[in-house]
Order: sequence, then structure tokens, then C-alpha cells
Amino acid sequence: MLIKTRGIVLSYIRYRETSIIARVYTERLGVQSYVVNGVRKAKPPGRIALFQPLTLLELVAYTSRTGGLTRLSEFRCAEPYSSLPYDVQKSSVALVLSEILGHALLEEEENEPLFRFLHDSLLTFDQQTSGHENFALTFLLGLAHYLGFGVESGEEITTQVAFAATVPTAQGSGPAVLRLQEFEQCFDELLRNPAHATVPNGRIRRELLAVLIRYYQLHVERLGEVRSLSILSEVLAE
Repeated sequence: MLIKTRGIVLSYIRYRETSIIARVYTERLGVQSYVVNGVRKAKPPGRIALFQPLTLLELVAYTSRTGGLTRLSEFRCAEPYSSLPYDVQKSSVALVLSEILGHALLEEEENEPLFRFLHDSLLTFDQQTSGHENFALTFLLGLAHYLGFGVESGEEITTQVAFAATVPTAQGSGPAVLRLQEFEQCFDELLRNPAHATVPNGRIRRELLAVLIRYYQLHVERLGEVRSLSILSEVLAE
């Protein structure tokens, strides 16, 4: 049986000589893994680019009653990004978010509100020419609500993280609990007025992101170290 759906690429691994296995969050089927044949051939060029993390696709996919790997019959880019793949800061953010999403999204069933949130957030991020420095923070705060562990205040985040473990800060010194308390107001602003929230500088932004990822680690069982975070930390240095 064939089904037509939109999808958001989460990741892929190489499969045999010219193919891949792509993990995609689909609008109609949730998380699915597909064998995609021939996309690593020299010709036609550029096909593998369609499976870079967070690419928005339109798919015609085979389905199976027993689950497991299926194949794509057709695929194309649904809405090409204009800046996300080419802007260093944006692409670094996308790398971190795709890594987190790859661990956090597990359900193999339709969740239209979650798909719409992901789809619309990514398009908005791509189209922003300024004021997108806090996108990773606001995205993760919003995503948490769809995953079942959203919060209403910064205190909820900092309290849980403080009780769980010591969180390293960019300064590398000072009691972690005291540092966490300083972040509560920033999180409150990001929750209540994300479009106009002010984070003082890149150092604070990196620390807030580290705390928020630690919060995610408390709720997403499979989320260990986020390896791509070091790359994003460099571009958020300012």
C-alpha cells in the first residue's frame, strides 16, 4: 500500500553502495525509517542533499502492516529553505535540534499538532533575517509541551535540574544552584514573550541552552550527550 505524506528528515545512515536508510518524522505516520535507493550515485546530482537533517519533504511511501523498514516510491523537496543550510549559525542550530529530535521523537503514529509545530517553526526560522538568536531556546521550550513535559515558569526548569545534578556553566565556577536561580527570569521571558525576550549575551545564551538540554535529558530517556552542542557553542560565542 502507498501513502502520500509530508515529512521532516531527522537523520540518515549509509546503506549498501549507493543507498541510505532515512529516518523521517512524517505527518501521517509519525517516525518512519525508509530505504532510499540510489541517492548516493554521482548522477543524478544533489539527491542526497534532500536528506540533510530537517529538510521538508513530500513523500509517497510504501507501508507495511508488520512495521519495520519500507521504501520510498517518490520524494521531493516540499519547501526549499532559503537561508537555513547556508547560514552558519542557523545550520549549527539545525544540527543540534535534529540530534535532539532524533532521540525525542519515537511515536509511529499521526500527531498533526506536533508536525505542524515543527514544520511552521522551521520555516519561520529559515525566513527570519534578524532576531533569531534565541530560536533554539524558544523551540525547545515549545517542543517540550508537545512531548508532555512542558513548563509554565523558569523555576520549574531550574528546580528540576538543580535537584538532578550539578550543571557546568560557561564560567566554570560558582555554585550551580545559584547560577540556575539567575536563569529563571530569562526562562520566564522566553516562555511568556518569546519574540521579544532578551538574553544579555552569547555566554548566557549558551548556559541557558545547556540547562535546557539537561532538563530534556531528565525527560527523554535516550538523550545522552548532545555531541553537536560544541559546534553551536562556538557560533553562539558573541
